[in-house]
Amino acid sequence: MSRNHLPPLAPGTAQPQRTGPSRRGVLRLAGGLTLAAALGAASARPVAASPTVWNHPGGIHHPGDINRAKVKVAAYAEPWYSGWQLLTANAHSASTWTANPQSVVYRGTGTSNNYTILYNDVAAAYQNTLRWLITGDTAHAACAAAICNAWSSTLTSIQGSTDAILVAGLQGWQFANVGELLRDYSGFDLEAFQQMMLNVFYPINHGFLRDHNFTCITHYWANWDLCNIASILATSILCEDGDKFDEAVTYFQSGAGNGAVEHAIPYLYTDDDGYALGQWQESGRDQPHSVMGMGQMGVICEMAYNQGVDLYGYDDNRFFKAAQYVAKYNTGLDVPYTTYSWGSGTNCAYNEQTAISSSGRGHVRPVWAMLHYHYNRIKHLDDKYIWSMSNDLVGIEGGGGDYGSTSGGYDQLGFGQLMYAK
Repeated sequence: MSRNHLPPLAPGTAQPQRTGPSRRGVLRLAGGLTLAAALGAASARPVAASPTVWNHPGGIHHPGDINRAKVKVAAYAEPWYSGWQLLTANAHSASTWTANPQSVVYRGTGTSNNYTILYNDVAAAYQNTLRWLITGDTAHAACAAAICNAWSSTLTSIQGSTDAILVAGLQGWQFANVGELLRDYSGFDLEAFQQMMLNVFYPINHGFLRDHNFTCITHYWANWDLCNIASILATSILCEDGDKFDEAVTYFQSGAGNGAVEHAIPYLYTDDDGYALGQWQESGRDQPHSVMGMGQMGVICEMAYNQGVDLYGYDDNRFFKAAQYVAKYNTGLDVPYTTYSWGSGTNCAYNEQTAISSSGRGHVRPVWAMLHYHYNRIKHLDDKYIWSMSNDLVGIEGGGGDYGSTSGGYDQLGFGQLMYAK
């Protein structure tokens, strides 16, 4: 999702369907956290405190998810069993996978662009962990632990162009979640893994949200913020760090950048059938990145929910409205669109998009099952468009390796029906 030379999105003049005052325009984040706090305070709502008792595992999966998958797969029940078949057919899930740790991971640097090694190893660690949790086969636990231990004893930094920030965010939250699932396995070096997350990934996550490379606060797309929020949140759970948990949740609720929920979903509507919709921040850019946003915001909500904080329902289910909007458009139906303006670069140059982008419309990523099973089965909401996207367009979700070899196929861990069906 590189956009080094592309402008990001942000809301412009407030419209009737948008809630809260406009805070965008031509602001530059020159003051780091001070200005971020000032901007966020404009419509801040109560911030949930970090857990007093941490739930483990409590990242993107909790014990109920794991036990349900174990029972349903053993009974050949659908849709769990079909998800299981995709998992076991994926080469990344083989217990013979061998890690290829790098001391420095680069993204955006031409011949040194070796971050593909990391996202393949993370996918393999996750998929082997699932196979262990569901069957009890310790060969898969040993494989996953070996991958994690190899990287935690080798990786010293993430470098490259600004795209290195994406590695720290995307592979950060994914890797931390693998560690969370493995934390009680005897062959896993939890302490070394925690130190890798705290010393290599977290400083980049935190630094980006703090200053956004000293560009205009609206310069970066929502997904840049979201993957770094997710990495901080996942790290906080892995390390039982309340300050980092609050940092991630507070930014989601009232941060200055485009990943904060009101900025990521700037305009609200009701369609002709009475369904609430929320315009997604990257909708005027293209649909693959809009769909990606559903996955990135989704994992933030899922992790927080498993620690007792309901971001899924935050601000009157604002994220649900965005997911309905993105799903409706990508299943071929029309949605409303409000002209979207933003400032880019260090001088906040004015840009605008006047129509939703049809580029990549109908894009498939394994992010929808998690949203459907939460909003429909837990919150009992009518998620007509999310369900259609999940059931009619995406189908049973695989994971890394099932959606192409480029980074977009590894931006999410997948296997939604296997792990979230209820």
